[in-house]
Amino acid sequence: MSGAAPAIASGGAFGADPLGFADAHLSEAARSTLTALDAVVQERVRPFLTQAWENAVMPTGVLDALIPLSLMTPPEVDADEAASSIFSGFRTFVLARTDASVATAYNAQSGLFRTAVRLGGSAAQAAELDPRITDFSLRGAFALTEAHHGSDIAGGLATTAHRVGDEWVIDGDKRWIGGADTADVIVVFARDTADDQVKAFLVPRDARGVSLRRIAGKVSLRPMQNFDIGLTGVRVAESARLQRVESWRDVARILRALRSDVAWIATGIQSGALEAAVRYVGERRQFGRPVGGFQLVQEKLARMLGNLTSSFGIATRLSAEQDAGVYRDESSALAKMQTARLARETVALAREVQGGNGILLDHDAARFFADAEAVYSYEGTHEMTSLIVGRALTGISAFA
Repeated sequence: MSGAAPAIASGGAFGADPLGFADAHLSEAARSTLTALDAVVQERVRPFLTQAWENAVMPTGVLDALIPLSLMTPPEVDADEAASSIFSGFRTFVLARTDASVATAYNAQSGLFRTAVRLGGSAAQAAELDPRITDFSLRGAFALTEAHHGSDIAGGLATTAHRVGDEWVIDGDKRWIGGADTADVIVVFARDTADDQVKAFLVPRDARGVSLRRIAGKVSLRPMQNFDIGLTGVRVAESARLQRVESWRDVARILRALRSDVAWIATGIQSGALEAAVRYVGERRQFGRPVGGFQLVQEKLARMLGNLTSSFGIATRLSAEQDAGVYRDESSALAKMQTARLARETVALAREVQGGNGILLDHDAARFFADAEAVYSYEGTHEMTSLIVGRALTGISAFA
């Protein structure tokens, strides 16, 4: 029917969700909390995004707006649900639906840093530090990747640590470390020269021998600041070593718990891109009618919604498995591979239906279009995740 009201709502905290994943997986209290988050983001974060992208600087007001919401331990939500992968996933989705850099900045603390301490630290370390992490009185960064070792970091990690009495001396370099400039401590992964096993250390950002250099010239995740970190003769006490990281197996356990985050970011940017596209084609007129009334445009929008809905299903199922204590490398690899691949297509279609205006930040699709390229590569490239899935399918490893 011409001029009929849309049957699929695309507003609210969860955007277009025709199969009702949010309603099916979140309590009313959780949905209310995330709706309140969305309202804060729309009012206090979104207005600054265009300038943040133009200047490649994350406004201090972004985290200032989010921290008081206590999103890691929201008082209105049951503690078990608040700690679940489902809740944190939808929280990530709401943030990424506005901007991937906003989600990445928050997750650097709530995901990477907090998980490293909770799973890698001793019970005493976790008990002491987790409250300070959740209220942001202790800020952290996660330093694993190196300039010459990304996909092959498990065997190639070159940063070293050797013990001297009750201290460790760390030497090496790290790359692509998000939020390092605002961190109080940086979780540095280094290879113990005594046993060749990977260990993890809480290194103060201002420790002697630590140097930071901002990575400039990014076309993705522009507001999110990434750094090269140099470590030269950096000394930390044995008490600063995360006591439950004794080998790469322990690092993998931490990473495995984080894999759902990237699937949720990939899903969130698709939702944001779809909304930007629908908004634009409803307002833009060509040949005497709204662009949204053309058949080819509607086909593209329908494909975007299909991709988004598929990604919702994958992300929620992966989080539900993790909440049930089931962690499979092939499942998280499949989720990352597929949602990131679908995101790449979805954001390209959003930019496409906006025509020439699609490259302007004012119409939002350009941000999602650029960020999808980063999501496609980080936390496991398409090729690496494909090989993990292929190994599970065939029982044959194709890794070189």
